[in-house]
Order: sequence, then structure tokens, then C-alpha cells
Amino acid sequence: MPLSQNLKTDLSLFFITVIWALNFTVVKASLSEIDPYSFNAIRFLLAALFIWVIIFFQNETFRIRKKDWLPLIGMGVAGNLLYQVLFIFGINLSLAANAAILLGTIPIWVAVTSHFFSIEFMNRLTAIGVVLGFAGLILIIMSGVEPIKFGSDSFRGDVFLIIAALVWALFTIFSKPFLSHYSPLHFSAIMTSMGAFFLILLALPHFKTTEWGSVSALAYGGTIYSGLLSIGLAYIVWNRGLKHVGTLRTSMYQNIVPVMGLFFGIILLGESLEFWQYIGSAIVFIGIILSRYQGKTYTRIPPLSK
Repeated sequence: MPLSQNLKTDLSLFFITVIWALNFTVVKASLSEIDPYSFNAIRFLLAALFIWVIIFFQNETFRIRKKDWLPLIGMGVAGNLLYQVLFIFGINLSLAANAAILLGTIPIWVAVTSHFFSIEFMNRLTAIGVVLGFAGLILIIMSGVEPIKFGSDSFRGDVFLIIAALVWALFTIFSKPFLSHYSPLHFSAIMTSMGAFFLILLALPHFKTTEWGSVSALAYGGTIYSGLLSIGLAYIVWNRGLKHVGTLRTSMYQNIVPVMGLFFGIILLGESLEFWQYIGSAIVFIGIILSRYQGKTYTRIPPLSK
């Protein structure tokens, strides 16, 4: 029996959380050898090329409507320039664990901003699922042998990451109307191309600060991983999620990222979870299940006409 569209979307979103869970470590390691501006520019260029190659081999064509150019540029600046700069500098200044927990607040920001803009309302079960997902995330981080610490050295990075989470939440809820006209693949191509353009311009003055001849193969590999998988492939899957299962349900998968990070520590590094971390992991997954039951939604921003 073929899988339903929603189940396929859920499985693909779960797969992306695995990629993102590894991405924190990959990015942190690569930034020790490549400056943040150049790293961001290169990975977005790779992501854009990856998506355009898919479009080319699928022999697809599309056109950006004249009236959409200005809103799309605004979306590109917010979601691909502002967010990415905040994310890269946040994780560079802060700790990987801090980044996981702070970006894990994205579903809460999505819920709050969706309600504030009257875009997507939650029913009781969905609201409980969002709260449980975030509560489980907090329990996981705070119950470790070495709980998360917001020290003064990482304070600026933590602030950047909190703002990044809010920016991505806004980008997420305002992306959905465009997906009524552009396919997830085409919208991803537009956004990553804009991101690559803006980030390359931003990186040009800083390109010489990295000693490219001494950059290791692992750092280059991390850049490729982050560009092709955590941005290129993830962008397509994320936008498919927004289109097929909605903003709240899609954003809830962000909470799985630190959970997967903990389990990767067990599998790859021989680490062990504390009792309450297992409980927190279970709570996160219960939250995901509850968030599947979406209530009535209302879009204040009218869908783009065909």
C-alpha cells in the first residue's frame, strides 16, 4: 500500500532532523578553519546549484510574477541573509548545545506569531503538543551531567540565536502563501539563489581572511555537507512540509534536532543519557504526535492567485 502524502512528508521531515542534528557539530568544526562570511556564502552557493540541477534534470520551467519580486526579495533578505548571519555568528560565539536548545524554541515562536498575525490557530491538542515539545527539550538539556550554561563568553551568541529563531519563525509562516503558486522546489530555488547572491556580496571583503591553502579536507567536507544537505535538500523538504502539513506541524520537527543529537552521542561517542533525558525525549515525541492534530486554520495573507 503506497504511503499517504502526509506520512511521506512526516518521514522526510524526520530525516532532515537527522541531518540538522549532525550539522551543529559540522558547522562548528568548519568555522574553526573558514571565516563565517565565506562559509555561509559557499554553502548557499552549493545549495542553490544543487536545487537548480534538480530543476534542470526534471526539465521544469517557471516564471516569477512581476508583483512577487519585491515580496520575495524581502523574504530572501530575512530568511537567507539576516537569519543565516545570526545563525552562523550565534553558533560561532556560543555552544552547540545552546544553539540546539535556542533554535528548538522555533515552534513556540511559530505558534505565537501565527496567532498574533491570525494566520494559523491551534486547537487544544496542538497547543498542548507545542508546549510538551518545548518542555521535553528543556528537560533533555537541563538534565544532563553537564547542563547547558549561558556564560558571559557566549551571551552575544545566545542573543543572536534567539533572534535567529524568531526570524526563522516569521520566515516560515510568511512562506506558506507563496507555496500556493510556486512549488516547494521552485520556491527553494528562488530563496537559495537570493541567499547565495546576498551572502556572496557580504563575504567578498572577508574572503582573504581565510588561509584557503591550509583548510583541511574535513572543513571542506563540512561545507559541502552543510550546503547540499542541511540547506539544499532541507529547504525543499521544509517547504514541502509547509505546503502539505502546515507551519505548526512542520516547525515542531525542530524539537527533534537536539534529541537526535543526544542519541548520536550515544551511538557515535559512547555517551549515555540520564534518566530524565530519556523522559524528555519521550515527551518531545508525544508533543510531535499531538501537534499532528491541527485545528481550524485561517490565512490573513491571501493566497497568491494562480
